[in-house]
Amino acid sequence: MSMRQILSCIKKADIEYDLISEGDRICVGISGGKDSMVLLEALRRYRFLSKKNYEIIGVNIIMGFPNSDFSSIINFCNNNGIEFHQEPSNPLIYEVLKLHIDNKNQLMCSICSKMRKAAICNAAHKYNCNKIAFAHHGDDAVETLLLNMIYGGRIATFKPKTFLDRENIVLIRPLVYARERQIVGTVLAEEIPVVKSACPNDKNTQREEMKKMLNNLYKAYPSSRNNFLHMLSNLDHLDLWEKQEESEDNKEKSHQ
Repeated sequence: MSMRQILSCIKKADIEYDLISEGDRICVGISGGKDSMVLLEALRRYRFLSKKNYEIIGVNIIMGFPNSDFSSIINFCNNNGIEFHQEPSNPLIYEVLKLHIDNKNQLMCSICSKMRKAAICNAAHKYNCNKIAFAHHGDDAVETLLLNMIYGGRIATFKPKTFLDRENIVLIRPLVYARERQIVGTVLAEEIPVVKSACPNDKNTQREEMKKMLNNLYKAYPSSRNNFLHMLSNLDHLDLWEKQEESEDNKEKSHQ
């Protein structure tokens, strides 16, 4: 049942945001965690559901964290006919991160995110892909919204589909309508292998704080779980402050 729910979520996102087209070659970013592994397997199966002829390849960026064993992922891909590659980051991301420790003595997630994104773009070009798929899901989207509001002073989250003009490639997030608990259920039901994160920051980040805060909120106000996800596309009811633009006369006076 869980995989059927995931496929239904991907179908909804694909229809509403035109994510996957005939002839696409999609580079799926694989961290080894539950989200990316479910996305990889779901996109393999979605080809039959959608009747679209597209290709997927899994790419793991080697970041340099110690004790990271991907043998189970490699076996899974081989057994299911999925093309899979491991690409070393250059320079190794972990070595760079160790040089940029924040005031809490932690690695800086923002630097890691930018470097991983650049590395996966390079890999996508290397393997002749026209799209990259990341495994961010609906709960990630709401957490990102809160992170931007609290720490960035802006109301924003990632989009289901983005054209990266500098890279000339399309980034898609087919799991935007899936929830984390559905992904967890799918991993268990389908016995999909996952690799435990070797990042020293794992489970100790600002995003983890948002997750805990939201879970408490969902317990107190159950309807908020679906409403928070719905509001991200509810642009007809966006109601924020609009400042009056300064008139040309006032602009001239302010420069005199």
